[in-house]
Amino acid sequence: MGDLFIVRHGETEWSRSGRHTGRTDVPLTECGREEARRLVPLIRSHRVGAAFVSPLQRARETAELIGLHDVRIDTDLQEWDYGAYEGVTTVEIHRTRPGWFLFTDGVPEGPPEHPGETPEQVGERADRVLAKVDAALANTEGVVVLVAHGHFLRVLTARRLGLPPADGALFQLATGALSRLSTEHGRPVIAGWNVRANP
Repeated sequence: MGDLFIVRHGETEWSRSGRHTGRTDVPLTECGREEARRLVPLIRSHRVGAAFVSPLQRARETAELIGLHDVRIDTDLQEWDYGAYEGVTTVEIHRTRPGWFLFTDGVPEGPPEHPGETPEQVGERADRVLAKVDAALANTEGVVVLVAHGHFLRVLTARRLGLPPADGALFQLATGALSRLSTEHGRPVIAGWNVRANP
């Protein structure tokens, strides 16, 4: 079985300012595009057997910029649905909810188009993605690449390691970074984290 590469999309205006960016379809900044371009040598040094990408433009553009063209768009890879906290920063939330923590507290309900998700619901989506990854790894040579979003990929990493969704909090993930999930003696491990190419 090959390895799983996870790539967080490059910087956006909202990620730079700390705004929770779930389903709002914001584009990459020029800095975010450059972050993605710098990953090209890291991706090219491996054979890609399959690639799955979130449908949101910041992930799709990142995938294109890192050289992934034969990709499968997967709605399960969308970012955490932040509900009423969409577009709001943690600092702003703490003014009315001191001590609030996304990975354990979840979010309040939002409008019908993005009602919000609990950590457990995000974990269920991550498990579905991981089942698709395992099927791809069993049927292809090379690595599988996921291009998606920070909080979702953190939950997915926790689930890959057999941890509860809330333990995604343990894995800080930078924009435009590549991480590698592998196995050692048949057990899942982190083989590389927040790897970024030099400018």
